[in-house]
Amino acid sequence: MHACGSGAAARERLRGAGEIALPALGGYDAIAAVSDEFVARLATDDQEKRFFIGSSDNSKMHIRQLLVDLRAGITKADWDRSLGIFVEVLNKFKVPQKEQKDLAALLSPLEKDIVGK
Repeated sequence: MHACGSGAAARERLRGAGEIALPALGGYDAIAAVSDEFVARLATDDQEKRFFIGSSDNSKMHIRQLLVDLRAGITKADWDRSLGIFVEVLNKFKVPQKEQKDLAALLSPLEKDIVGK
């Protein structure tokens, strides 16, 4: 079971991402709101909820503390579905297209480290 990420390569790619994302996305509170919504959507999505342990609709206060079980294996379909949900959440919070493209550029290289591992 993993809390997040897929090892040193993924962590290295994301190093410094906070410096880019934090101001551009509206600061900590805005990023927390997007994160909470994204994780809540993943945890209740029919395709993705199998990765979440101990989630419930009323657990938003503790949702960041959920364990994510990656032993089931993340498929290309899971990756694509999660990115689709992420874009929906970004649009809901009216994140500008430039910032969405910047985030996509940060996330895209991670696919090879995550899918099928």
